[in-house]
Amino acid sequence: MQEGLIVKALSGFYYVRPEDGGDVVACRARGLFKKRGESPLVGDRVRFEAKDDGSGEGTVVELLPRTTELVRPPIANVDTALIVFAVARPDINRQLLDKFLALSELAGLRCVLCFTKADLLKGPDGAPNALAAEIDALRAVYERIGYPVYVTSAKSDADVGGLLREMDGRISVVAGQSGVGKSSLLNRLAPGLTLETNEISEKLGRGKHTTRHVELFRIGERGWLADTPGFSSLEFPEMEAEDLTEAFPEFAELSNGCKFRGCLHLTEPGCRVTQAVAEGEADPARYENYAAFAVEIRDRKRRY
Repeated sequence: MQEGLIVKALSGFYYVRPEDGGDVVACRARGLFKKRGESPLVGDRVRFEAKDDGSGEGTVVELLPRTTELVRPPIANVDTALIVFAVARPDINRQLLDKFLALSELAGLRCVLCFTKADLLKGPDGAPNALAAEIDALRAVYERIGYPVYVTSAKSDADVGGLLREMDGRISVVAGQSGVGKSSLLNRLAPGLTLETNEISEKLGRGKHTTRHVELFRIGERGWLADTPGFSSLEFPEMEAEDLTEAFPEFAELSNGCKFRGCLHLTEPGCRVTQAVAEGEADPARYENYAAFAVEIRDRKRRY
């Protein structure tokens, strides 16, 4: 019996890369997984048996313990989330960006932020334009919180080396707003890949979904990166609104100074978080998104 990593799941087959670096084996899962209510995921480390008939097929026999598990996208053992948004075309949706970051924090993932299409930050004369100043300010907001931030372009290798170092020895998932160039970025991170890409729909102002399944690709010598279908909305898991603070690192630190334990940082007196926002210590847009998420979680819990 061998051990390996599931790098793709498609049409009932689990494609396993053997630990010794041999050829990928197309495996079916044993029926006992279904009886247990279990399902192998891309990113799972497994034990499998390969057929000796030269077919390149086999059977997944055992799932090894997982460190993390995501539902959307369905993937296991990820430790880093590469959150990708374009500087423009489509415009940055701050609420969606903060929701991706919050959900990644709640899942226990380390977050790296990447802004693509850096070529749009220069005017016809090659000088930085007004958008460049906006992105610099936005980058400063997230770097101050502690997130590594990179700005890339499909037309150059700027910051690609830094991203590769961030993902060295890790299983990373790439996610973000549709049409931001995730597949183009993957093609640059892993030369030789030819993932399908599509231009932004001028009529709709958003990208077409070009990725139909989750798949891991080798990045450098020791890293794996998952390309995933593009998303336009995400929902928080069942949770208490009070726990949302942990998804916003800067507010989690400030909350120690709140007057009341379990403060939601909405209308409570003596709230250190709202004080910090009012005094310019914390980003007001981040707080507005936090407050919207807290109300969303609280109201959903009341309905159900």
